[in-house]
Amino acid sequence: MCAKPLTSSGVSRDVSAFLDAAEQVPVISEDSSGRLIFAMDATASRGPSWDVAMSIQADMFSEASALGGLAVQLVFYRGLLECRSSKWTRDAAELGRLMSKVGFLAGRTQIDRVLRHALKETERGQVNALVFIGDAMEESLDLLADAAGQLGLKNVPVFMFHEGGGEPAASAFKHIAKVSGGAYSPFDANSPGALRALLRAVAAYAAGGKKALAAYGREQGGSVQRITDQMTRS
Repeated sequence: MCAKPLTSSGVSRDVSAFLDAAEQVPVISEDSSGRLIFAMDATASRGPSWDVAMSIQADMFSEASALGGLAVQLVFYRGLLECRSSKWTRDAAELGRLMSKVGFLAGRTQIDRVLRHALKETERGQVNALVFIGDAMEESLDLLADAAGQLGLKNVPVFMFHEGGGEPAASAFKHIAKVSGGAYSPFDANSPGALRALLRAVAAYAAGGKKALAAYGREQGGSVQRITDQMTRS
């Protein structure tokens, strides 16, 4: 499971900055807002797409605001078995501040830890969706499929947004999405508009369900319509 940020002792300076920022996020009470886990690979190759996601993540909140609102939890992994999560927040500025504190370290993927963290969060309250942004997969697909399938049974679809779209990650990401009842889409970090539309689509789903996603898909077309079609077939 991803560790909750509780203390800044014995960690690197940038992790301390993240933990300090995370501690300042106010605890939110339970209500009818959708809950979305926003997970990203923060290994060494991820800087450009992280910057893009950080610049457009506020759009998730604006899209969801008309549908009852959205609470988001940031999860990231990097380096040697480091995986961390924030508190839940409804504040786009808070999420951006948390993301800005994260540095990048070389390491292997830890997607299984992200999926199992999401399972743990469902024990505390309904999670409406998990979105993952990454470019690689270096783990056992059987283990990932098992965790994704368990999320599917708990009605937590996984949206796998794949920078670059190359193999073997593409096949793995598609399988994770399918068995969870979610959707897969590649994107190019040099085309921020595509990722913006995808994140807004997931926010619409998390706050308003398949009906809201379908409406947004009809409006946007393209990659958003394709993930809408995948959700319809699931």
